[in-house]
Amino acid sequence: MSKRVAVILSGCGVYDGTEIHEASAVLVHLSRAGAKVQMFAPNSDQMHVVNHCEGKPTAEKRNVLQESARIARGDVSDLTTLDVSAFDALIIPGGFGVAKNLSDWAVKNKEFTIQPQLEKIIKAFHKAGKPLGMCCISTVLAAKILPGCELTVGGDKECDKWPYAQTACAMKEMGCKHVNTDVEKAHVDVKNKLVTTSAFMCKAPVHNVFDGIGVMVKETLKLA
Repeated sequence: MSKRVAVILSGCGVYDGTEIHEASAVLVHLSRAGAKVQMFAPNSDQMHVVNHCEGKPTAEKRNVLQESARIARGDVSDLTTLDVSAFDALIIPGGFGVAKNLSDWAVKNKEFTIQPQLEKIIKAFHKAGKPLGMCCISTVLAAKILPGCELTVGGDKECDKWPYAQTACAMKEMGCKHVNTDVEKAHVDVKNKLVTTSAFMCKAPVHNVFDGIGVMVKETLKLA
């Protein structure tokens, strides 16, 4: 029987929304596995809009749901309509939208809060014993909601390959067990049914990121 998977997006574009390559990789691997996918996003304004050529914020305003529809080819639903009982697993791709639109990690770091509806949904999936798949910065959501969980954002020593290693250190300070894991692999926290992979937290070729997300998707579906 096909697994039913909810995928939550946070906009469209690495600097202010969902990382497009990560979302695409998630969708390709789910499709290959025969999963039935429905995408969701909050119907709210983005924290800001970033000019992706310059990496600088603009005065423009954009809606997270409408921007997410660009990735979903129009087939995306309001996050408030997500019924946890209708799905076997939840997957959240990364991108700064997670840290800006699904939470305020980008502003508050370890003291951040999660968008209330999303926090309720993640807790409901976990309480129901349904697996969670997260990659890149979306892993911070699990760090907040599942204290003491095992997870990975790649390496915990900052270097050219792992430019965002401070995130791993922050997760340790939040009480989580960070497991150093290469970009082409994923870490499985069996107890919490949480599967994480570094994705673009690693400075790696896109095919390596794609492969790591494939492992994350495969392991998440095995737990469903």
